[in-house]
This record gives sequence, structure tokens and C-alpha cells, in this order.
Amino acid sequence: MPVVSDNETGTAGPEPAGIVPKIIPRSEHQVSRKNIDREALKVLYRLRDAGFTAYLVGGGVRDLYLGKTPKDFDISTDARPGQIHKLFRNSRLIGRRFRLVQVFFRGNKIVEVSTFRRRSEFDIKNSTAENKGEIEVLPANNTFGTPADDAFRRDLTINGLFYEINTFSIIDYTGGVADLDQGIIRLIGDPDRRITRDPVRMMRVIRHAARNNFTIEEKTWQAIKHHQQELKLCPVSRIRDELLKDLRGSASRPWAELAMDCGIFDILFPFYTPALARQATHHNTREELLHILAILDRMHEQHHDGPLSEHILFTMLLLPWAVAELNIMEINLKGGEAHRFARQIRNRLDDILAHLNIKRSVKETMTILLANINLCKRHENHIPKWLKKKSYYPDCKRLYAIYREAAGGKRVDDTEVAALAETASLRQARGRTRKSSRRRGRPAFAKGNHGGVFGFKSGRGRKR
Repeated sequence: MPVVSDNETGTAGPEPAGIVPKIIPRSEHQVSRKNIDREALKVLYRLRDAGFTAYLVGGGVRDLYLGKTPKDFDISTDARPGQIHKLFRNSRLIGRRFRLVQVFFRGNKIVEVSTFRRRSEFDIKNSTAENKGEIEVLPANNTFGTPADDAFRRDLTINGLFYEINTFSIIDYTGGVADLDQGIIRLIGDPDRRITRDPVRMMRVIRHAARNNFTIEEKTWQAIKHHQQELKLCPVSRIRDELLKDLRGSASRPWAELAMDCGIFDILFPFYTPALARQATHHNTREELLHILAILDRMHEQHHDGPLSEHILFTMLLLPWAVAELNIMEINLKGGEAHRFARQIRNRLDDILAHLNIKRSVKETMTILLANINLCKRHENHIPKWLKKKSYYPDCKRLYAIYREAAGGKRVDDTEVAALAETASLRQARGRTRKSSRRRGRPAFAKGNHGGVFGFKSGRGRKR
């Protein structure tokens, strides 16, 4: 992994006290109001007209500076949450430890407004307690601060930028503009301490480096390699949410390569380690996985109606593992053996995905796809009518085509790739699975369930 020394460019000083920000005038950047959502501008202007200081902050400024279209626009201000809420009748307060205000507009648009605050609660530490070795207690109340405090409590230098609507300038406390210009990802402050306080920051570093094709600064990279095991301490819901962002960000292949290089991939997917380490002669699991993720990125670039569903994402992610460990492409079972194999897949998914808090319905749909994808291979030249009638067939067909391309076969037709979004057939399959499970008190793929879910008729089910 190419890295740069921390003294080559930028600044990410540990303390905001007394720091003077760098002001980048409009003539030296390409951020323009015409590229900012009208709703975000309304919030900024209303706060300004009410006498408050308000900036466009974070990822929105970063993306605009890079010439990209931000997914959302966040605003920070010196107004307190209650004041913001009173100023916007179309708003609500959210959050417990730190209150935010969501301002609602037509078209389901939401602009999130926060009060300037000090460094993240994960990073606040009483110096006296630190010297005495006492355990730190997180503050129960809001910890408001200055714009400098707010910039330095963020994770990356490139996310610590503010855009000011009066002079159309960018305010840079952390050296983020220099890092954007030179393509560097750098944690603000001491990387070891920042990662220890919140290990999920390691995933964010990898994500932004992959999405922007940036280089990770040396100290940040070494801190990730040193603290990778601490990801296991994070709540599973946070890990799952961050992982879904990585898989849906149109840069999952470079993300996976970086995650493998620094060791995070083995922490997130320990079940993959034996397959990735094994030097198989007939196929290369690592290359298959990276090729599948490249196709996944292609899917997200083409599909503009919304993110792909979890069961499709995780099925694609697990395909090379299932091929290597469960031999799903070669196995040829019928009747009761097929149902027992399906239960084996389901039990394995429960085991290997326990640390990611995947929903039961998602795992059930993944089981259906993994257990039946080999039917598309076995009947590749002639698809029987009974298989075409199965609700799972369209997605199994497309998943098999994706796997075949990843293994060196023909490129999947782009319309077929885009069609792997959430489909009515899979929604119906999930509905039947849940309904059958509740009615009979057992998994829908259990032996004797009329054999319809997986396409095999065992002949052992009794009529009800």
C-alpha cells in the first residue's frame, strides 16, 4: 500500500485552541451555490438572517470541491438545537447524547442541522483522569463548541471543511484542502488515539481512499494495521451499517483490496481467510471475489433507482466463499438430500454472519439463492419449464451469469446486471418463506415442505 509521510503535506494538529483557519476565496475553488440543493441554501440563509453563524460542512463540501454531486448536505451553526427547532416549523429534534435538528422539505428531502460541538465524545478525555489512570466517563449533556472545535472533532481532514455563503469561501482548520489537492487521506489528530476511541474510523479511512483513489498517509495506515483487532469491540449494528456503505459506494473492489492489504478484511470476514489463503489450481477465490465486486460496482453505477438490497449484496459477496467451501456449483442433490444441504447452508450463514447482525429474512433469501444457483449451471443450455416458473429463477440466473463472468466467462449484459435490484419475485419468495415458517413452525426449506422452494420434490411431504 503506497503511503505518504505525515510531514509531506497538510496539517492535522491535535488541538484547536488558538488555531487560525486558512480561508480559500471563491477564485481559488470550484464550489458554487448552483450545485448546492435549494433546500440547504434556504436553511443557511434563514439561520444567517436570524443572526446566527451557519456553514455547509463535511462531506458535502468535500464532494463539491472534487466536482462530485453530494448525496446530502449537512449544516453546522452556533444556534442551539432548541433555537433551530423554533426557527423551522418543518423540523424535529433527534438524538440523545447530542441533539440534532432535521428540517423536512417536499420530496422527502431532509437537511440535518447540528450545533458546533467539541471533539467527538469518544475523544474527550479529562487530563487529570488520564494521568491517574482512571476510566473516562462520557459526558451526558451536549458539549457545544466553536467552529474550530467542530472541525477538529471530525474524523478526516478532508471532512473538516466549511463553506461560508456570505463570501463564498472555504474555511479550512485541518489542512483538508491541501490533502484534497494532493489526494491524501489523513485522520485528524493522533491516529492511534482517534482509532482507539472509535475503531469504526478505520473503515471510513479505507472507504474514502477507495472511492476517491486517494493515498493513505503513513501514520494513519500504520495505526490501522496496528489496531485492526479493535474492530471486534464495536457494536455489530455499526459495523453492518458501515459495511453496507462500502458495498453500495461503487468502489467495493478497491475497498476490498485495501481492506485485505491492511488486515481489516480478515476481521470483518474471518470465514474467508482459509479460502483466500488456499492456492487452488482450478480457481482463485481472491480474484473471483474482486471480479464480482467490480461487477457490483458496475451495477451501482448503472442502477439509479436506489441501493441494491442486502440479500443481493451479501449473496454476491459470499459467492466465491460458497463455491470454495460448500462446492455449491458442482453439487448435484435431489429430494431430501437437497433439503438437508439447504439447511446446512442456512446453518453456516447463521454461524459466519452472526457478528454482522444480518436479518433472518435476508439470510433465508440468501439460502434460497445459494442453494439453487447450480441449477442454472446444470440447465445452462436448456432451461426446463418447471425451473422457469420458480420465483427465485430470474435472480439465480443473473447471479450465475455474474459468477461466470468473474470466473473468466462472457461479460454479463448490462440490462441483466441492472435488473438485480430488489425484484417482485424475491419479495414474494420472502413472503412465502415467512408465511410457511409461521404456519408450520419450521424453516420453509425443511424436508417435507412440498419441495417447491428449492425446486426439488422430495415426495415425502404430506398434504395439509
